[in-house]
Amino acid sequence: QEEEFKWLLQEEVHAVLKQLQDILKEASQRFALPASGSGGAVQQENFVLTPTDQVKGVLTLQGDALCQADVNLKMPRNNQLLHFAFREDKQWKLQQIQDARNHVNQAIYLLMNRDVSYQFRTGSEVLKLMDAVMLQLSRARNRLTTPATLTLPEIASSGLAKMFTPALPPDVLVNFYINLNKLCLTVYQLHVLQPSTTKNFKPAGGSVLHNPGAMFEFGSQRYEVSHVHKVECVIPWLNDALVFFTVSLQLCQQLKDKISVFSSYWNYRPY
Repeated sequence: QEEEFKWLLQEEVHAVLKQLQDILKEASQRFALPASGSGGAVQQENFVLTPTDQVKGVLTLQGDALCQADVNLKMPRNNQLLHFAFREDKQWKLQQIQDARNHVNQAIYLLMNRDVSYQFRTGSEVLKLMDAVMLQLSRARNRLTTPATLTLPEIASSGLAKMFTPALPPDVLVNFYINLNKLCLTVYQLHVLQPSTTKNFKPAGGSVLHNPGAMFEFGSQRYEVSHVHKVECVIPWLNDALVFFTVSLQLCQQLKDKISVFSSYWNYRPY
């Protein structure tokens, strides 16, 4: 048993760490950002939003930046067609992608942060490393699977509203976010609540997606959401990255399980 455990610490642990490094470097490259110093521009990719009767559009992604959004919106009230796109000088950073990538790179750093000839002495040392790597991977995955909850005033006051030409009408709000392997666009149509209205005004809290009927105050006006349109497009490389995270987390867990079996054997062996 002791020989086996030694072999596990000296050979197998290093093989698994190497495998994890390779997988995570692949994952990191999926985020399509050139390594620092290589100076290569990231290519732009166009994605067509799954169209609905009300919303059609094309989004252009460049790594973690949305560099163009071209959207047509049909207003249900009067069937008026609105077209708006990002101004030439603007792009919208997708913080979720940036954060996920940073966590992956942090995990890679943890895996590589020792000398080639380094020998692990104890099982607990390996467990500690695996826990640290798994924490970064879980955070990377959570950034993509858990969009931020925002209140309607936060959406209204975000810089996104100022990026379009022609400017968005005051009764339209938009929000972009990542959910798993999809880039989602939500368009809210609003109507102004008159001061004389008898409706009980109850401002909505934070949410990823607000429903019709949600109310909020912005500036000196009170609004209610009348229509919500959600459209999305699949980003294939985000899908790849999520698969790599899952495989890596499984590898970490398997190594932890092996170490734990040996460790419990040492703790309980008869003297």
